[in-house]
Amino acid sequence: MRFYPTFFKVFFSGMDPEKAHHVGFSMVRAAEKAGASAVLRRLTSPDQSLERTVMGLRFPSPFGLAAGFDKEGHGTTALCDLGFGHIEVGTVTAIAQPGNPQPRLFRLVEDKAVINRMGFNNPGAVAVAPRIKESLKHLSRRFGGTRPIIGINIGKSKVVELEDAVEDYRQSTRTLAPLADYMVVNVSSPNTPGLRLLQSVESLRPILDAVREESSRSAGRHVPLLVKIAPDLADEDIADVARLATELELDGIIATNTTISREGLKKDAQEVAEIGAGGLSGEPLKARSLEVLKQLRAVLPRETTVVSVGGVTSAEDVIERLQAGANLVQGYTAFLYEGPFWAWRINAGLKKAQRTGRLNSNKAL
Repeated sequence: MRFYPTFFKVFFSGMDPEKAHHVGFSMVRAAEKAGASAVLRRLTSPDQSLERTVMGLRFPSPFGLAAGFDKEGHGTTALCDLGFGHIEVGTVTAIAQPGNPQPRLFRLVEDKAVINRMGFNNPGAVAVAPRIKESLKHLSRRFGGTRPIIGINIGKSKVVELEDAVEDYRQSTRTLAPLADYMVVNVSSPNTPGLRLLQSVESLRPILDAVREESSRSAGRHVPLLVKIAPDLADEDIADVARLATELELDGIIATNTTISREGLKKDAQEVAEIGAGGLSGEPLKARSLEVLKQLRAVLPRETTVVSVGGVTSAEDVIERLQAGANLVQGYTAFLYEGPFWAWRINAGLKKAQRTGRLNSNKAL
């Protein structure tokens, strides 16, 4: 299972990163179409002991795939065959958009990191919705009542002004909430102009109110709602968001998105500067993401979910986040470097930790 680093070096390291992503994702989807799903599920399905109930939902594993990998919702079923406890689709916007000009994705191999300025490239909520609907049918047949959880992450359309953001988020919610196990409001990407200004409590409150109201109305049920925040928020702003989440009885917070910081990188500073703007993800984000997790867990009520993401590479990283109070953990960037059996290795490490008493099993939160 450790052949992938060599495979990456030979086949992907010299390829444009965005093209490599599409090629790799196409290979995962091709394996599904070739009939490999049943074999993959037998190999990679998380042990039943890893199940945990969070936000009233049963997750086959506490480890899932963060938003950004499947922006269009066309590979969800294939990704679920790889052992993830949940897949977060998106970020999806109400209006289809091509994203920022290429190149817009850059590897920092020596840092096991990525800089991206993708800009929420996606076909829009109306196009994504039927794909998710079809995926859910397939997943129910394949997994039954223990299928991976499907979250949907929504963001502001670039062409929409900040003062019209509430209605823009509402429109996406109206289309997607009926299909989502949970919804995420993304106000923390650095790649949509002005978006992070919506993290202020004054701007965030009406968006969260609107999305929660619309999701319940459109879905005819309570759809757990989380907000995704940036690691670059000041500590007092993190506390403000936590207080707002508590006041609104939000289901949870996802911490954290990518960072605009470039501190502590191994890659030559001049080369990094030449890459330009974008969000940094991967191992350099590990310390700050863990710090934000601990800050949130210290002030949030126990019933408020915290999903930790940022710099997660190994089972030890997942265990550390769970021990620090995360209810769920996500990864993304390491998937590009670790390959298709990454989630399987992490789940195997979690199962071993349970056997040795380092990790509680069947935890309901």
